[in-house]
Amino acid sequence: MFQGFSPRTVDFMWGIRFHNEKSWFEAHKEEYVRDFQRPLKALAEDTYAGFAPRHRDLNLNLHISRIYRDARRLHGNGPYKDHLWFSLRREREDWTVSPVFYFEITPESYGYGLGYYMARPITMAKFRARLDANPKPFARLVHSLEKGPGFVLDAPAYKRPKGNPGPLLYPWYNSKGLSLSRDLPLDELLYSPALTDTLVRSYESLLPFYLYFLSLDGDPDPEP
Repeated sequence: MFQGFSPRTVDFMWGIRFHNEKSWFEAHKEEYVRDFQRPLKALAEDTYAGFAPRHRDLNLNLHISRIYRDARRLHGNGPYKDHLWFSLRREREDWTVSPVFYFEITPESYGYGLGYYMARPITMAKFRARLDANPKPFARLVHSLEKGPGFVLDAPAYKRPKGNPGPLLYPWYNSKGLSLSRDLPLDELLYSPALTDTLVRSYESLLPFYLYFLSLDGDPDPEP
């Protein structure tokens, strides 16, 4: 059961950032397991148990990131990650093109939300076409964010706007993605078991967005 992260978790992340090499990691591997891997796994499993059984029709699976980087993609970086995350997502060949519920912790901050990291251009075209045809359902969802815990659209915008559906939906209409995130400094909640309930409640509040985004694939391709 998740009991909270600790200041030692943060110390380890800073350590691996500044000493990203095998000798340092091996010397501190016990700290990694105790202070980073185990609490992240406990948080992930408790969050999954609190959310997924309520929504079995979504067929969500739990995925926890590994600290080891892919040796084929180091690109000059060290062999270890200085941040880790977990996600609740449906199984598919390329999960980056589907929405996922996520949590991430870094040396400076932590965050959670609904990630849609690489929405296909055709998906975004379908999204804009749906807004053109009937913007009210999504406008209601965007209005609901004002009452929530502070999730914001987290995606780059097109340099040349695709259109102007009004000030409320303009950022969404002209976005390249559909991620919703909440990023926080390392606060007391991070060190508390209450983080699990916060994540479950947050994912519940984002579920209407998840279902809306997921349904876009079923729309017909828009006219060129």
